Amino acid sequence: MTLQQLEYIVAVDKYRHFVKAAESCEITQSTLSSLIQKLENELDAIIFDRTSHPIKPTVIGESIIAQAKIILYNAEQLKEFVQSQRKEESGSLRIGTVSTIAPYILPKLFKKLSTEHSQIQVSVEEARILTITEKLERAELDVAILPMPIDNKELLEIPIYKERFMAYVSPSESFFDKEQVCVSKMPTENLWVLREAYCPNSGKFTFCCKEKGNAAIYEAGSIETLVKIVDENGGFSIIPELHVALLSPEQQKRIKPMCNPEPSREVALVVRKDFVKERLLNILAKTVIDVIPEHMVNERVKKYSIKL
Repeated sequence: MTLQQLEYIVAVDKYRHFVKAAESCEITQSTLSSLIQKLENELDAIIFDRTSHPIKPTVIGESIIAQAKIILYNAEQLKEFVQSQRKEESGSLRIGTVSTIAPYILPKLFKKLSTEHSQIQVSVEEARILTITEKLERAELDVAILPMPIDNKELLEIPIYKERFMAYVSPSESFFDKEQVCVSKMPTENLWVLREAYCPNSGKFTFCCKEKGNAAIYEAGSIETLVKIVDENGGFSIIPELHVALLSPEQQKRIKPMCNPEPSREVALVVRKDFVKERLLNILAKTVIDVIPEHMVNERVKKYSIKL
């Protein structure tokens, strides 16, 4: 029995398909099937019912797979422990995030990681929230930087910073001269928003609603494009606090604080509950904290290391 064989049965359980499981493990389907067959012979137990479609574990197979997951988790913990004791910073992190976060975090994040933690290999994927959470579930990503709440029982959310929303208002709007925009009285006419908006739970704020009044929906893209749309067409939009620094001095004059209530979002590091790269997760958290304004940082992550 090997850890490799245990990884293979966990993969088949995840995909319920031998070919897809083999592809995820980067081996041929015949090799995967052969090694699983050898494990079944060694244990004298049938792990998968191959007559069902899709393939599913047998009753005893479910128990074997559950134990395999525990063994694999403990093995990863052991590797992580050894690396931590050696104070090694090598490793890899596959990160996912969304377009309303990426421009404010990634440029400085890449720079700090490359200069201060050059032995860590980092890859980043920008996609929609659902795509990212699905890839986290399948362990195709290690960690995501996403707005909360995700509300997924398989994932752990670690709040890292809180960000306000601001109104970006064209001078042609009737309320441009007001010092602030009241959310409860905010008009929906001439409002430009992103389809996925600014938080996963659309509807929390008026501007998170996908089909609200005469609001114009921008299906996919960036906050930067929304700003340009307002500049060209009039109306107003909602932008994250971190975007304000990217505006020109003239554009910053169009920023209006919001109130009643002041809208904001919490951004979290999101991982699978069986994630074990605690050392790398803390390096990532520390790096994110270093690239955002201190007043936005979650007080708990300022004081304590993340413990999985």
